[in-house]
Amino acid sequence: MFDDLRDLYQEVIFDHNRSPRNFRVMENADREVEGFNPLCGDRLTLFLKMDSDKIVDASFQGSGCAISTASVSLMTEIVKGKTEAEAETLFKQFHEMTTGKEENVNLEAIGKLAVLAGVREYPARVKCATLAWHTLDAALKNEQKSISTE
Repeated sequence: MFDDLRDLYQEVIFDHNRSPRNFRVMENADREVEGFNPLCGDRLTLFLKMDSDKIVDASFQGSGCAISTASVSLMTEIVKGKTEAEAETLFKQFHEMTTGKEENVNLEAIGKLAVLAGVREYPARVKCATLAWHTLDAALKNEQKSISTE
C-alpha cells in the first residue's frame, strides 16, 4: 500500500507542477501575502477573495520547485468554499502530517492533501510543501508581511 501512495504522490506532484491550478493574479483580492523559502528559492504570492469568513476564491503566482508548486496548487483548490476556521484546521492537519509531529493524522480528513504525506521522509523538502500553508495562515490572520520559512 505504501508503494501505491508513493506512486500517487509522484503522479500528483508532477501533474500539479506541470499544470498548476489557480495560477493567476487575482484582481481585487481581499488578501494578498508573499511567501519565500530561501533554502530552495520558492517564492509565491497568494491571493484570497473573501465573503465574510468564507474563502470564495484562491489563486497564486510565483515560482518554485515541484513540491512547492504542487502544494500551493492543491491548497488553492481545497480551500475554496471553506470558512477561515475550516482552512485553519486544514493548515494544522497538513502541518502535523508533513512535519511528522503527529503519527496518527486522519488522511481521509485531509483528502487529496494526503499524497503529500511522503515529504516527512525528506526533511529538507518539508519547507517546500508547507510554504503555501504558512502563507495561507498569514492571509487568514490578515497579516500583510511577507512570510519566510527561515
